[in-house]
Amino acid sequence: MPRLLPLLLLPGFAWAVVGELSPQPDTTLEALPLSAALPSDTPAKVELGRLLFFDPVLSATRDVACATCHHPKFGWADARATPLGVHATGLGPDRRPMGSADFKPLLRNTPTILNAAFNGIASGKPHDPLLAPMFWDNRVLSLEAQALVPVRQREEMRGDACDEAEAVPSMIHRLSAIPEYVRRFDGLISANKVAEALAAYERTLITPDSPFDRFLRGDRSAMTPAEQKGLEAFKRAGCVLCHNGPMLSDYKLHAIGLTDNATRRTEFRTPTLRNLRLTAPYMHHGGLPSLDEVLLFYDRLMDQAAETLEGGDDATLPPLDPLLRRMSMLPEDHEPIAAFLETLNAAYDTTVPDRVPSGLPVPGSTIKP
Repeated sequence: MPRLLPLLLLPGFAWAVVGELSPQPDTTLEALPLSAALPSDTPAKVELGRLLFFDPVLSATRDVACATCHHPKFGWADARATPLGVHATGLGPDRRPMGSADFKPLLRNTPTILNAAFNGIASGKPHDPLLAPMFWDNRVLSLEAQALVPVRQREEMRGDACDEAEAVPSMIHRLSAIPEYVRRFDGLISANKVAEALAAYERTLITPDSPFDRFLRGDRSAMTPAEQKGLEAFKRAGCVLCHNGPMLSDYKLHAIGLTDNATRRTEFRTPTLRNLRLTAPYMHHGGLPSLDEVLLFYDRLMDQAAETLEGGDDATLPPLDPLLRRMSMLPEDHEPIAAFLETLNAAYDTTVPDRVPSGLPVPGSTIKP
């Protein structure tokens, strides 16, 4: 018998279910590989990437590092709905614009970079890091391709200090004026070398030793009976239709009723479910502050997809992914699923350099996770 739950009407939440049911996805769950390193990731390159990651000199305004929005204190994200880039001070929820600078928060939630080296990995298939999708819309492939995108963006790391076309050459010029970087780059600094070093460091930020990974590798004691019950509820409810594979993400774009107001985009990538404890708020807009809110969102969304909008006006309403018809989450599933999600958290590198070659302040160097 179908459940009839009240619909929570939120801004932009009007939908039409469109399209035929797609083929059954591969819902296999696998442990993460124990390493993401490439043969070219030498200790020297990794350390260079670490220094670059924490050095604000990469930004044209010299006040934003990669670590400003991807900090270990916040699970290598920033604990904000959406990030603040240039001309701001502080970290995470405490970050505030400086003075009267005309720079507003960005439009999309900061994803954690933990395990980003495994983006796109699928169960039972070789992983090609050159095809790893990045950003909420999968618009670039590979850590290397992603690395310098923020440097070019006005609100993130460029400001009005230079034009977009000048952002990366200007960064190379700044790095080339710092003797330690010249030495660490063996004399020649290029955009490709910067991107490769950053990617090499990011490939060390992985968490393959969660209780769930140990459980999948055969340690039946790694998960409690309650957590195992939650895993079964997770599967039964249909969460695995999109949250599958080693990263618990199919890395496909899905429409779940959340529209990007600026671009009108309705489809976003399935986020990983790993290390959720420190990466709230959730969804592409950072609009759901807790896992309870996320589960409740899907509960109501399922009812809307199954009972209310079949045959809706898809000419005027954002579509919903047909996979939602296959979900069957019950209110009593919320608690066990939340218990299972806890098993996806794991220890990770929380170290922050005491200094960077530019001599600029290191983001959060006095803040310990």
